[in-house]
Amino acid sequence: MSMARPLMLEGHALSCIRDDRVLFSELAFQVRNRQVLLLEGRNGSGKTSLLRILCGFREPDAGEVRWCGELITDVQYRMDMAYIGHLEGIKKELTVLENLKVALALAQAGTCSIQEALARVQLAGFDDVPAQALSAGQKRRLSLARLLMTHNALWILDEPFTALDKQGITLIEQLMMEHCDQGGMIVLTSHHELNLPTVDVQRIRLS
Repeated sequence: MSMARPLMLEGHALSCIRDDRVLFSELAFQVRNRQVLLLEGRNGSGKTSLLRILCGFREPDAGEVRWCGELITDVQYRMDMAYIGHLEGIKKELTVLENLKVALALAQAGTCSIQEALARVQLAGFDDVPAQALSAGQKRRLSLARLLMTHNALWILDEPFTALDKQGITLIEQLMMEHCDQGGMIVLTSHHELNLPTVDVQRIRLS
């Protein structure tokens, strides 16, 4: 699905219960092209649980999530959505290059090559370095490089700035703005105050 087409992620009356505790209920939102939805709240407020629902990893206790009017069980949603969680999702025994080749084989290729993606996240020249030899910040940037190589309109990111220094944070914010400028959208959790001056940022605070 082209990011030039009107796209929308919708939550309708979503509820989530964990260990007999209601994390949130009757939650509703809409995210469209060129928008960011920032989920805020203290630890344990349900941010990651909501992301897991949006990814289809767990069912909501009530309500539904729709992508372009269809339930997210639709096959198209899996092609349009990319998720980066707390864990980097990389194979530590593989090299940087091998990790990205695996990621590319499992997804719809975008316009950015592996070498271009590595350059954008400042990992050029690390092709043959085992992922386990990377610093925590470099591993995070490697995981985010996957987003640049694949064609996914919707990025779902759980604390994407973890382990990044100030330069790394600025870099990722720039990539996020470019993604939205090109018609994409992002849902994320972050304790970091976003600096995305060109993007319409919506906020939901879970309590």
